[in-house]
Amino acid sequence: MNGISTHILDISRGRPAASVKVTLERSDGEEWREIAAEITDQDGRIKQLLHRQDPLLIGLYRLTFDTQAYFEASGVAGLYPVVQVTITVTDDGAHYHIPLLLTANGYSTYRGS
Repeated sequence: MNGISTHILDISRGRPAASVKVTLERSDGEEWREIAAEITDQDGRIKQLLHRQDPLLIGLYRLTFDTQAYFEASGVAGLYPVVQVTITVTDDGAHYHIPLLLTANGYSTYRGS
């Protein structure tokens, strides 16, 4: 199954980051167009950001994680109010899983499976 998914782990708390808004945008070459916005589930996951009306196309995509709201709800002062991850989709038949490992003062991401 092709598409884009994500999983956020709050590694400072040792648990998934639930209720984080994630916005997905696609570049049309000149500007970014929002194509989806979802909230992570209790396991910190969004299993599919793309909907049927927006197929996965080759090009640039940007995921924006609303980390400020998450940290404020947790009573933590976070350094990064948003985390933006831009990816290049080179295979429109592939699945791109983009995990985010998060703390109040840092983050890391990679292509998962």
